[in-house]
This record gives sequence, structure tokens and C-alpha cells, in this order.
Amino acid sequence: MGGMIDMLGGRSFASLWYWLALSVLWTWVGRGALGIPADLVRRIHAARGASPDAAAPGRADDALLLLDWLSLVTPRWQVPPRDGVVLIAVAAFALSALAVLGFAYGRETAQALVLLLAPLGLVGALRVRLAARLREVLASAEAGDAAPGAAAAQAAARIVAHLRATRVLSVAAVAAAAMWGTLWLVRHPNGL
Repeated sequence: MGGMIDMLGGRSFASLWYWLALSVLWTWVGRGALGIPADLVRRIHAARGASPDAAAPGRADDALLLLDWLSLVTPRWQVPPRDGVVLIAVAAFALSALAVLGFAYGRETAQALVLLLAPLGLVGALRVRLAARLREVLASAEAGDAAPGAAAAQAAARIVAHLRATRVLSVAAVAAAAMWGTLWLVRHPNGL
């Protein structure tokens, strides 16, 4: 156990690898939503502001393609209630343990991991919520309550809103990590 606690006392904020991992991680997280091609979402979202012309072959094909993507990817993000409770409990326990090690006992690596994993947990929750909302849109299109073009436009708008929220969260996460890491390095110039 002592070896694990000693490992968590390493120089994370002074390591180039931590900052490289942080930037690569947030760049990767912000690139898309649920594995749906971003260019397809952009085309549908851009066409939403244009004059509605259902006869345009590209728009109809894009709408059906997006709905097909939704039918493939949203079931993967469906979390049954019992599994969701267990997942949240395990994640909360692990994050709490890291937070106590980091902020109560002053372990730098644990602090760095909290600053990395806590925002990722929020992104995961946002993605599960987005998938649930997209399943509703898909169900209304499958039931015939909404035209494919309208359902695809609504789905694209929700995906774009999710991507914007993810970008804001990523900027806030990187800024928080940079500020805390700088403060840590000023307070502990020799790593002590």
C-alpha cells in the first residue's frame, strides 16, 4: 500500500507527459459525439437554416444517413437503471478516494488525476443524456410522428449543442488544471 501512495506523490504538474495527455485527451473528446460523423452533422445543421426543400436529394440522403447512424450508436450508450446506479457509485467512490488522497494528503498525482477524470465523468454523463434524447428523436421518426428531415435536423441541433457544451467544459477543465498546476508548482518548487 505504501508503494501505491508513494507513486501518487510523483511530479505530475511538472511533467510534460501530463500536459501532453491532457491536451490530447480533450482534443479527442471534443472532436465528435457518440461516434457520429461530424461532417454529416454539420451539413444537416447548416441546411437547417436554408430554405426547406424536401426534394433536394442530398438533404434527404443526409437525413436518412444520420437517422441510420443514430439507430446504430445510441443503443451502445443506453445504461439500465441498476447498472447506472452501480456505475455512478463506483465512479464516485474512486473519484472521492483520489480527491482525499490528493487534496487532503497533498499527493500531486492524485490531484492531477482528479483534475483529469472529474470533467471526463461530466462528459460521459452528457453523452449518456444526449443518447437518450437522440433515441427519443429516432423513435418519433420511426413511429412516423416526425418527417425524416425534421427528425434529422432536430438530432443535428442537439448534437451541435452537445459539442458546444463539451468545448466549454474542455476549456474550463484545461484552465482549471493549468491554474491548479501553476499554483502547485509555485508552492512546491522543489517537489516537496
